[in-house]
Amino acid sequence: MIEYRTSSFCDFGNCVEVGRTPEGAFLVRDTKNRDQPPLEFSSSEWSAFVAGVKNGEFDAP
Repeated sequence: MIEYRTSSFCDFGNCVEVGRTPEGAFLVRDTKNRDQPPLEFSSSEWSAFVAGVKNGEFDAP
């Protein structure tokens, strides 16, 4: 069973949850529709995304 985590900044259930498979892939799902299949990212894809977030690449203009 995959254990998902939700950010402590999540309000009103409009968030995403992140889990990790035993093989090391990252899973992302919508808290409003947990029955839908999650998006799956490799460890390197997830690391690149997190680095971009920390670098401000996704900040609003």
